[in-house]
Amino acid sequence: MTSHTERPLLFLDVDGPLLPFGEDPHGEPLAITPESHLARLTAEVGRRLAALPCDLVWATTWEEEANAVIASRIGLPRLPVVIWPEPSGEHEREDQWFRLCWKTRTLVTWAAGRPFAWVDDEITDADRNWVSTHHSGRALLHHVEPFRGLVDEDFAVLDQWLRAP
Repeated sequence: MTSHTERPLLFLDVDGPLLPFGEDPHGEPLAITPESHLARLTAEVGRRLAALPCDLVWATTWEEEANAVIASRIGLPRLPVVIWPEPSGEHEREDQWFRLCWKTRTLVTWAAGRPFAWVDDEITDADRNWVSTHHSGRALLHHVEPFRGLVDEDFAVLDQWLRAP
């Protein structure tokens, strides 16, 4: 059982939310070169993330590399990291059946009933429905458009949800 005084978790994906990629379906393609990829990380994003009333956790395939490469570039301290287990065959079949993101089940387990928000470009309504059934705490699964990354509107949604009772 978790304490109601614990701050919510914020699970952070890197590719998409912090490092935008792809093309805006309604605009110009991003001019991305291998050299400019990490240059898009800004201290402003780190400052805004750190100001949110939550405990930040890396939820990315970058795993520990997120601390080594990303955290220092955006001014964040070393953060806890979700380590992705090998899925069982049964879980893989269920995830395909329910059309779940491969991260969903692990994040619910990691949160262990604690309130959490999750920002990712792979979240769908299927993930939201599964979490509402399998997670006893509050949860916000916030889809971020991968071509734009986290923007003002995303931070407003997160801040409002995290501050709600």
